[in-house]
Amino acid sequence: MSSAVTAARPPLHFLPQRFSYPVWWGFSRILPLYLRYGLGFTTLKGVNVETLAHAYAQFQAGQLRLLLAFRHPSTDDPLVMGYLMWHLLPRAAKQRGIRLKPPTNGYFLYDRGIPLWAGEAVGWLFSRLGGSSIIRGKLDTQGLRAARQLLLEGQFPLAAAPEGATNEHNEQVAPLEPGVAQLGFWCLEDLAKAGRSLPVVILPIGIQYTLAKPSWARIAHLLNQLEQRLGCGTAATGADPEGLYLRLFNLAMHLLDRLEAFYAKSYRQQFPPLPSFETANAELAARLQRLLHSVLVVAEDYFGLKPSEDFVDRCRRIEIAAWERMFRGDLEQLSSVERCLADWLAEEAHVRLRHMRLAERFTSVTGSYVQEQPSIDRFAEVVLILWRTFDWLEGKQSQVNGLVGPRQVRLSVGEPIELTPYWPLYQRDRQGARQAVKEVTAAIRSQLEALIVPTLG
Repeated sequence: MSSAVTAARPPLHFLPQRFSYPVWWGFSRILPLYLRYGLGFTTLKGVNVETLAHAYAQFQAGQLRLLLAFRHPSTDDPLVMGYLMWHLLPRAAKQRGIRLKPPTNGYFLYDRGIPLWAGEAVGWLFSRLGGSSIIRGKLDTQGLRAARQLLLEGQFPLAAAPEGATNEHNEQVAPLEPGVAQLGFWCLEDLAKAGRSLPVVILPIGIQYTLAKPSWARIAHLLNQLEQRLGCGTAATGADPEGLYLRLFNLAMHLLDRLEAFYAKSYRQQFPPLPSFETANAELAARLQRLLHSVLVVAEDYFGLKPSEDFVDRCRRIEIAAWERMFRGDLEQLSSVERCLADWLAEEAHVRLRHMRLAERFTSVTGSYVQEQPSIDRFAEVVLILWRTFDWLEGKQSQVNGLVGPRQVRLSVGEPIELTPYWPLYQRDRQGARQAVKEVTAAIRSQLEALIVPTLG
């Protein structure tokens, strides 16, 4: 959780990759222990890793440029991707007689905002492991230029999450942003300009977390605590899936009631009656979308922004508007009085940004995700979303590891998507370029969805 901003700060600077072999070597050695004892992973399983090994060998031989598009359901993803690249990959290559030169690493793009809430030490570590920062929601020319150069000339492949941000759902892929596909086509452009003829390949990587020791009793206990924290006690004591789902649904409705009342009273938001729905879940979904719209409007009104139809775009525009008031390049030119006023603006921008953060936490929540497949893993995901949200509202540092028991992760490698067949369409004209990016993004999504293994109740 980021600390409260009470004063304007200098502008955010780009954090380039500064790969350090000693840092990588030391961190890669302690990573398995941290994943097991710090994060509670009992198993990290790789599926079809030999495909990554073959692609990596071709990359090291200078036969292609490689872009890894990984799913992003959790903030733990960078660490498990590290385990894939540093441990599972060389192991699979050795088993199949594929010679890879160490270190088997990857550059990766990460949101510049992460060090703001995770700490500057994380930014330092990410850089030394090959991370390159990017500011979402704006034309970050320096970050994009660095990403293009890494993809074109880098010692390692480049990895990025096309979902853009975590969605906390292991069995539901969030809408993909076009940036990964666009980076691939830019690399083809840069190769052509340099007189080099190389294929550019995008390799999808699925990441899926499941419970190692599922316990309905543990889920019931967490629901008890959530109900107490929200003040909506229940007489139900059973731990059967049907009863737990009713409790989870009622908890969500109570939370909606509280938030609607808060925004109606405190920010004069209107919540007129909705038409009747065929199911209670459809009503929940409609109420949630209506609430999220109103929450974003509160922030947009303050920053003078007009709502757009794309929810993710609205969140990014709000974040950039807040950062422009919090991180300024003119501080040295301000008088003492003007600096005080700038501090006021920064502090208020930070508070207004919290509305967007609240909405962002419920971006991927629907009324049907658990009902359509009431598995214990889906229950755990939604319960933990609510738990983290309550911790955030109460100003607590959320510690959820162990709340639902030990976990396991499945890292599955898809099939290579070569961009050469799409190149003529991309080159045709501007509309053709957009269509090519759209088609490649759809291909990435199709593979990421196919890599999901449905969990059972």
